[in-house]
Amino acid sequence: MDNSEHVCADSTCLDDRVRHLPSEDSIYSMCKIFNALQCTTRLKILFLLLQGDLCVKAIEDALGLTQSTISHSLKNLRQLDLVRVRKEGRFAVYYLADEHVELLMSMCREHVEEVKQ
Repeated sequence: MDNSEHVCADSTCLDDRVRHLPSEDSIYSMCKIFNALQCTTRLKILFLLLQGDLCVKAIEDALGLTQSTISHSLKNLRQLDLVRVRKEGRFAVYYLADEHVELLMSMCREHVEEVKQ
């Protein structure tokens, strides 16, 4: 954006921006997601699942955490529809909910790694 064209008091422009804000329900849902992503365990789980589907035992082994900790984190991620689960025999296999979650995780990592440079 060219700063020479920026006008802070342009109410028409500001009104247009306000109209394009997400709904209150959407904002609330996004806050819940970002709040959930403050947990390092949940972030690690999402990055593991970004590489492919895993059962709870594999996530436990990868992160060196208890089954209880992993299950609690997965429950939170499922409630926010960031991950989903399917049964394969006696195993529960977790995977990212959709390409939006993949994109969110990839873009966040890319942003952080670019800023560090």
